[in-house]
Amino acid sequence: MVVLLLAAVMGYLLGSLSFAVIVSRWFKLPDPHSYGSGNPGATNVLRSGSKKAAVVTLIGDAGKGVVAVLLAIAIERQWGGGSAVIALAGLFAFLGHLYPVFFGFRGGKGVATAAGILIAIDWRVGLAVLAIWIGMALVFRISSLSALCAALAAPLVAYALGLDQFERIAIVLMSLLLIARHRSNLQRLLSGEEGRIDAKGQGGSTPGA
Repeated sequence: MVVLLLAAVMGYLLGSLSFAVIVSRWFKLPDPHSYGSGNPGATNVLRSGSKKAAVVTLIGDAGKGVVAVLLAIAIERQWGGGSAVIALAGLFAFLGHLYPVFFGFRGGKGVATAAGILIAIDWRVGLAVLAIWIGMALVFRISSLSALCAALAAPLVAYALGLDQFERIAIVLMSLLLIARHRSNLQRLLSGEEGRIDAKGQGGSTPGA
């Protein structure tokens, strides 16, 4: 139980590092909560006009998911606990991104962080889901639609590739949370008002929307 608690706390604290806010402060840009969609993610940082800051945000948000899982793997190897330790760390890193304790619990939508977590848990799952995101983005040119399709596919891919039950449960929960965070995007999709990737000032142009 102590190992599971350690994994959860570690994952959550890492996930709570909101790179959109951190990077914006570093580049002396406005707070991402204050413009555009108000979402602290790479897409909204891109709306500030700084592509470099958006890329750094994307890498940071994905990277913290990778680091959380890799640290959990090291913890599990040292103290045991099985795959539940890894799954819990990944899930809580995702929750930390959505509800960051360091930034008033006002987090992002979690696409980039989820991608990093999936890649670290099983690179095959991560790359397959990323390929789905890219494929949908190339065809439909709508970032949120790509994210929703990838979220729906992730549990199926995890099951097809034989991931452990704890890892599958964590992925299902992350997918449900990610879909819930995109409910406003879903409403715009249904009404035909969602912006496209190639439309300036609209839609999302990176997975960190």
